[in-house]
Amino acid sequence: MSAGKKHFCQAYIGIGSNLDSPEAQVGQAIVELRQMSDCCLTAVSSLYRSAPMGRTDQGDFINAVAAIMTCLGPRQMLASLRTIEDRHGRDRTVERWGPRTLDLDLLIFDELKIVSSDLIVPHPRIAERNFVLLPLCELAPRLMIPGLGEVTTLARDVAQSGIRIEKIGPSTF
Repeated sequence: MSAGKKHFCQAYIGIGSNLDSPEAQVGQAIVELRQMSDCCLTAVSSLYRSAPMGRTDQGDFINAVAAIMTCLGPRQMLASLRTIEDRHGRDRTVERWGPRTLDLDLLIFDELKIVSSDLIVPHPRIAERNFVLLPLCELAPRLMIPGLGEVTTLARDVAQSGIRIEKIGPSTF
């Protein structure tokens, strides 16, 4: 590779919110993803409304997935995502699977498999989450998730779970 030439990787980001106008939170997050340095937002899925996981005594989530080409490394990408979450008032001290203003998950980063204390890629529960797999199928139906298989097959398998989800329309952001 020549000096100064950047190598771009494909990343997929899960986006979710169920507090403080969730559709607006997701929309603003998409705008902020589009503005990230060393990244190019290439596609955004439709918006989905899904039942919460874990704690069911909270509002439904609005979810989407964004495709990004980036020359950032996976940890740099994670740090950038956390910065966006922080701007939206994300509180990491609250319980797992509780309500949140914004959740940005690094789902897939190229063909990498990373397991460390601060980052796991592909996302460790990606194969269990219809609110990730269905929007991901829209963007890349033949995508192979490292170590797990084709996204369409995984989505078909998780569809049998009965977890409530509905497509609420295209992203307009």
